[in-house]
Amino acid sequence: MIPNLHKLKEEICDIGRRIYAKGFAAGNDGNITFRLSENEVLCTPTMICKGFMKPDDMCIVDMEGKQLAGRRKRTSEVLLHLAIMKARPEIKSCVHCHPPHATAFAVAREPIPQCVLPEVEVFLGDVPITKYETPGGQAFADTVLPFVHKSNVIILANHGTISFGETVEKAYWWTEILDAYCRILMMARDLGKVHYLNETKSRELLDLKTKWGYSDARLAPGMENCDICANDVFRESWQATGVERRAFDPPPPIVKQAAESTAAPAPGANVDQEALVQAITDRVLAALKGK
Repeated sequence: MIPNLHKLKEEICDIGRRIYAKGFAAGNDGNITFRLSENEVLCTPTMICKGFMKPDDMCIVDMEGKQLAGRRKRTSEVLLHLAIMKARPEIKSCVHCHPPHATAFAVAREPIPQCVLPEVEVFLGDVPITKYETPGGQAFADTVLPFVHKSNVIILANHGTISFGETVEKAYWWTEILDAYCRILMMARDLGKVHYLNETKSRELLDLKTKWGYSDARLAPGMENCDICANDVFRESWQATGVERRAFDPPPPIVKQAAESTAAPAPGANVDQEALVQAITDRVLAALKGK
């Protein structure tokens, strides 16, 4: 059953106004979609300011991007939204825009530090950065596929963000939370230092996240030995996508925190050598760069 179409069009226009008011979309930047049925998707048109859209500006496309209805031409980047909806059928809405602080991380290809703000740990978790492709085509749409099952917001290298959820508003929320967090990180670094939460407090937040019904890739099978604060979920993709930690110091390794709180590990203790080596490497590289 198709939801109330006019109401959905009004909701998309409202989110468009919020995106524009926040400075997340200059000129005709950004696009928004909502899945109406198995093969119909409501979407914003191309070449229109998201702050001044009207319900009758909206288009309808099929799941291959072919326009089915609308007096305006559909957005040129709808394939990105459709790729996400095909990979995760439970997703109903996608919001793509260019929030300036998150997009700065996209341009710098700097990983988003973890274990800093409780709200970000609960609502976002680790945030991936894609490889760059020219916007509009299928190759561009496919850049999100390695990450789409492990996050609800993705940074598009040298471009912007795409976030997705069960409603238009919830899809937008993740973008707003991410950009606010990126702004806070930048200001904290300018003040001198970003302090990380320790393992105990971070795990308490992951426990709350699970209790409230949110998933987190750091709790997935195979991640048991990973450092939950070290951006380990998407680290294997960094070389291919050009992501490298430059602006922010890495968090203290969990093995170091354990040593500080319980003295040196006993002989034969299970120390995560890979995490320790990575932490030492990060600190040496930072020192060589004069940080």
